[in-house]
Amino acid sequence: MKNILVASALALALAACSSEPVTAPEQTTEAATTSVVPDEAASEAPNPAASPNADAQVLSLEGLGDLRIGQAVPRGSSWAERGAQISDACRTVSSPDYPGVYAIVEQGKVRRITLGGQSKVKLVEGVGVGSPESDVQKWFAGFREEPHKYEDAPAKYLTAPNVRSDRASDDPALRFEIGQDRKVKLIHVGTMPVLGYVEGCA
Repeated sequence: MKNILVASALALALAACSSEPVTAPEQTTEAATTSVVPDEAASEAPNPAASPNADAQVLSLEGLGDLRIGQAVPRGSSWAERGAQISDACRTVSSPDYPGVYAIVEQGKVRRITLGGQSKVKLVEGVGVGSPESDVQKWFAGFREEPHKYEDAPAKYLTAPNVRSDRASDDPALRFEIGQDRKVKLIHVGTMPVLGYVEGCA
């Protein structure tokens, strides 16, 4: 009798197991259908991995690439002295990854980053070396205008209005040098007084 009961219980258990595959495909289909929506949404979203590369050639008030205003030159980076100005008080560094760009370092910290020469780096607004002065005026209206120290007008400096030449500051700001051709000759991002230096470390 016990053997009959055990056999009946096993038969019921097997029957229950064999009925599960009938409903499984429906559940799987629903799961597959609902999983399509997140995949499609993910494909439309910006790729976060692409952002660092896109920002690598953009100068911001925070810095350029791994070089940050107010911080030390990163160890192991490509930024180093290359026949530039070096002293106990001030030194300039450059990187082969950023032709036409140099940075001023004082007291062990980056105080200014300058775009010049043939630099392809730009501000997020798209303004770079060689851009017309009108582009600067469009995006940075209200910048303070000062005569250029070495070139006749219309060459000039255009400096963020919150910057004072007689006061040091730890807040990074922006300064443009406009040439006689009314085009951007240099772009500086940094803190005062280094932002206002006209000859590298001076």
